[in-house]
Amino acid sequence: MATGADVRDILELGGVESENTGTINKKDIINSDKKKSKKSSETLTFKRPEGMHREVYALLYSDKKDAPPLLPSDTTQGYRTVKAKLGSKKVRPWKWMPFTNPARKDGAMFYHWRRAAEEGKDYPFARFNKTVQVPVYSEQEYQMYLHDDAWTKAETDHLFDLARRFDLRFVVIHDRYDHQQFKKRSVEDLKERYYHICAKLANIRAAPGTDLKIPVFDAGHERRRKEQLERLYNRTPEQVAEEEYLIQELRKIETRKKEREKRTQDLQKLITAADTTTEQRRAERKAPKKKLPQKKETEKPAVPETAGIKFPDFKSAGVTLRSQRMKLPSSVGQKKIKALEQMLMELGVDLNPMPTEEIVQMFNELRSDLVLLYELKQAFANCEYELQMLRHRYEALAKAGSVGPLSAEGAHPDGQAGLGMEEGKGDAKDQIIDVVGAPLTPNSVRRKVGGAEQGALRSPTQMP
Repeated sequence: MATGADVRDILELGGVESENTGTINKKDIINSDKKKSKKSSETLTFKRPEGMHREVYALLYSDKKDAPPLLPSDTTQGYRTVKAKLGSKKVRPWKWMPFTNPARKDGAMFYHWRRAAEEGKDYPFARFNKTVQVPVYSEQEYQMYLHDDAWTKAETDHLFDLARRFDLRFVVIHDRYDHQQFKKRSVEDLKERYYHICAKLANIRAAPGTDLKIPVFDAGHERRRKEQLERLYNRTPEQVAEEEYLIQELRKIETRKKEREKRTQDLQKLITAADTTTEQRRAERKAPKKKLPQKKETEKPAVPETAGIKFPDFKSAGVTLRSQRMKLPSSVGQKKIKALEQMLMELGVDLNPMPTEEIVQMFNELRSDLVLLYELKQAFANCEYELQMLRHRYEALAKAGSVGPLSAEGAHPDGQAGLGMEEGKGDAKDQIIDVVGAPLTPNSVRRKVGGAEQGALRSPTQMP
């Protein structure tokens, strides 16, 4: 059975009276909140002063109110609760001692602090001194293999001596070269002579059958490179501006060329689709109307995806409405939809016919052919407009005197430029157009395309 002490412990009650008597009084229950507040007030922590950073305050106080550590410690538990652990071993003695650097040849003496146990050892940083291995040749090798009429042996020895002293820094070698005693040489001449001797010695001393990596230096290429660099550096501001202008014009020409190639490909796709559709209709008309076994889909002629409208196939399991097959896909734009509706209204075709199997198939084929006709007319109008612009530009250039006048054989009676011009003149025309001609303005193209769309809406022709 629970006693009063258990109940008081559960309710977190305390006090002198209750502890002495062992029973719960009315005051203990009423004044329980006040006792809790007294307890919490006793365990209050110091508040961080306003304006002091958290890291600085953490160095002053900790949860246990311990003093901050004397030395910074790097532990996983943090630096506030864990202090640095100083070992009880004796400190290793250090000594101020002299040393010499093996990389220096003058025997200079230096002093530094070092552990007493390392006294007498080599300077540890001497291993970073890397020197270039310059080959050495004998008198006999020079006379047999290395002799050159343009170089004396004394001049060659002087060159290799400087190469050892300055670690193949040929700019410094050229600066320290004795031009008074010997012939005046350029940096390329010094490099060419040095690497030529290295290649000769490598071939002479190599064992037969070994794969050698012989250094090759092209002095002529290096001279041309420096000459071009000097010309580039000595350009005037006018020349720099002209080069930037030419680069921009070249980019414009390449952009127009890519656009022209893309339009040509799209037009070719439309023409191929129209021819394929026409041949397919004629084959269906000539074929007998008897029911034949269905052929595989692979035997059908391939039609480009951009031709007409590509209606989705409802081959999934489940019940579907036949009228869903007449719904236009989302890939068809709003302009084409409006143009298609207007063309159907002018032809007297209902926009929503009865969706029987035959009507659905024929209606989709009709709309696909109408969209293909609309795209062909639009492409034809664009090509005709571009041809007219090129003819006017050619006439302007002919008046300026840069191109000869247009021949009578290349012109039609209606005044438009003919297509039967000579190939040489056509090539010159293309070159002049690429370099001199400016691209069409967006407003002019938009007006012409709008006119082509209206023409396609007003005069729909009968499909084959």
